[in-house]
Amino acid sequence: MMHQPSASGRRKSSLKPWMIAIIIAAVVVGLAIITSLPVYFLVFDQKFHYYLTSFQIPSIEYSPDFSVEYSKNRTDLKQKISNQIDEIFQRSNLNRHYIKSHAFNFRSSNNDLKTDVLLKFQFAPNKADTVKRQADDILHQKLKLNESFLKIDTPLPYLRDMNEAKAEHILHSYCGLGRELPSMERIADGSVAKKADWPWQASLQVDGVHFCGASLISEEWLLTAAHCFDNYKNPKLWMASFGTTLSPPLMRREVQSIIIHENYAAHKHDDDIAAVKLSTPVIFSDEVHRVCLPDATFEALPESKVFVTGWGALKANGHFPNTLREVKVEIISNDICNRVSVYGGAVSSGMICAGFLRGKLDACEGDSGGPLVIARDRNIWYLIGIVSWGIDCGKENKPGVYTKVTRYRDWIKSKTNI
Repeated sequence: MMHQPSASGRRKSSLKPWMIAIIIAAVVVGLAIITSLPVYFLVFDQKFHYYLTSFQIPSIEYSPDFSVEYSKNRTDLKQKISNQIDEIFQRSNLNRHYIKSHAFNFRSSNNDLKTDVLLKFQFAPNKADTVKRQADDILHQKLKLNESFLKIDTPLPYLRDMNEAKAEHILHSYCGLGRELPSMERIADGSVAKKADWPWQASLQVDGVHFCGASLISEEWLLTAAHCFDNYKNPKLWMASFGTTLSPPLMRREVQSIIIHENYAAHKHDDDIAAVKLSTPVIFSDEVHRVCLPDATFEALPESKVFVTGWGALKANGHFPNTLREVKVEIISNDICNRVSVYGGAVSSGMICAGFLRGKLDACEGDSGGPLVIARDRNIWYLIGIVSWGIDCGKENKPGVYTKVTRYRDWIKSKTNI
């Protein structure tokens, strides 16, 4: 009898299904590793590199207005410079490496305008010399062709290397750059702040324990409430902490000096403002930089949307959270706040009311000294109030009362030169 072949015409495999699955998985993993290596070296091995350069702008005459931080002339010129440099590099063979430019330090030079510009690139470290030389050549070629209003500032070395910390400090040196205008809730029952939303917020601490909030207004100065120092006036006892969490802090600084308003008295609420000088200036970054101070003439109108932030209790006599919280409230006119049913005339012209007469949303214990901010042009945040006092937390007809920063603008200038 002839041998009958199997229907498939093939021998059965000796490998079990689970063994085949393991082999396939191993092959897939191997291929993934092989294909990911080039991606790693192309992306993850790349570092940020920063170069400083200077330009003359002979077509524009210098004006003191160019030194005013958010003046229209300065803002428009910064944008024009950025657009010009963006166009130059985005149309070059460095377009994959170029990140951004940042114009700063506008000054006069023989009646012409001069500015420093920081250039940010990203590439592998072994390309540093090549990219720097190419960037230098690209700028020289474009600017020598008289196609740009920018001219090379020839007396200086052209592209100068700058370390990352110093460069990022410059990039974040402008005030009021925080969160974009959002949807929100509250501190005393509110919402956790996201990293870098409120980068001027500081915690003032004694022996590592949070006592008060404060606002960074320069590399070395904070504004806070005078009543924070009713019990501890010695600056050596205090420490300032930065970042959205109390523990661990992103950055800490010792306090050098505390300046309490001369007319402040602990038994009353007027002149509740103090300036705190840090022993060591902070290095600005995306997560730590200063808030803007408004002009003395600025008025926040009733019903304006404003934010208050802090690590204060979520309810009266409650515990302090570890993560910074935020609340959106409204400005309430002093006339309304001084009604008999509210604060009965206790709110002076040096104070601002903010919250809601229905209660609920409010600052609370531990938020004292912290910022009340308002967003103005281009989402730039200004410090208009300092958490000062109130009755209970979120109680009906008892909104928060804040020290009015504009009222103390001259005092702030006299103590900090800001």
